Amino acid sequence: MWELIKSGGWLMLPIIACSVLVVGLIGERLWALQRRRIIPRHLVAQTWHKIKNRSLDASQLRELRTGSSLGRLLAAGLVNMHHDRQVMMESIEDAGRHEAHRLERYLNTIGTVAAISPLLGLLGTVIGMIQVFSTISSQGLGNAPALAGGISQALITTAAGLVVAIPSLMAYRYLRGRVDELVIEMEQESLKLVEVVHGQRDREP
Repeated sequence: MWELIKSGGWLMLPIIACSVLVVGLIGERLWALQRRRIIPRHLVAQTWHKIKNRSLDASQLRELRTGSSLGRLLAAGLVNMHHDRQVMMESIEDAGRHEAHRLERYLNTIGTVAAISPLLGLLGTVIGMIQVFSTISSQGLGNAPALAGGISQALITTAAGLVVAIPSLMAYRYLRGRVDELVIEMEQESLKLVEVVHGQRDREP
């Protein structure tokens, strides 16, 4: 493996650095974007139960806000629950935009690695071919080991760049879709709370 890296030349260093970075970021995002962390089960029902029993105080609201992404949306709506439906929904939508930004953390970096890794490989290819033609111009076609070194660098860096880029792009697409799915589900869960709160108020004499 070390000989293979050496054959790829100095451009293997940024490619390897990109691979280490992207593996760490993908692992962090897979851990952070677990559904149970973002949208705890039965949170809306539990919150409505507290509202109905008039047991939701400031400390519980603060705990709700710090507990999960869905909790922050619910807390934003509950702060305005004594206003009309539109104000409550707008506060939830505004909190939702902030949460979407939070959930998209590091995704641009993963996408950037997916974009630049094949370019680094291509740069290695260009440098390797320059070395090949430089050898040909100075020594002719008789120095086979020197020619092989330049061609080897060209092929290894290209392959290494693609090996990093392909999984990175797949992970980026998956995580982007995961974030979109979670944001939509959070908004749906939050709107359920809006409906039950205002439905209850409409029924009150």
